[in-house]
Amino acid sequence: MTGKPKVRTCLWFDDQAEEAADFYVSLLPDSRIESVQQVDPTGPTQVIEFTLSRAPYSALNGGPMFKPTPAASIAVMTKDQAETDDLWEKLIADGGAESMCAWLTDRFGVSWQIVPEVLPRLLTASDKAAAVRARDAMMTMRKIDIAALEAAFNNR
Repeated sequence: MTGKPKVRTCLWFDDQAEEAADFYVSLLPDSRIESVQQVDPTGPTQVIEFTLSRAPYSALNGGPMFKPTPAASIAVMTKDQAETDDLWEKLIADGGAESMCAWLTDRFGVSWQIVPEVLPRLLTASDKAAAVRARDAMMTMRKIDIAALEAAFNNR
């Protein structure tokens, strides 16, 4: 990608934008802080532009008027159980919280979906009965357990 992207997701924070952006870029490959903007050179950071696995984001220190909501989330496709477990544990550490069906909230209040790449494949399989079994198994999980999902799919 050359130049600045035309579209960038902006995450609103009270005053933790830089801390959140630094944390987020530490989690995923191909991630980096692009710029840090301050209105007053001696004042707090206003906007941090960063990428997460080549996806553009901004983090704004906008004050306490708005809080993150699960109506918007960051979805990450993971390759296997080890990557799923690692990312999940890092995101719920220090005050994050598990939710259902691959969802969690990190310590900054931002919602994430940690989705093993096998999940959409099983849920959209041509064997509709197996897909329903996989979906029903997923509905009982917080963090996705790939082995349990595959066992339900294969009716074991």
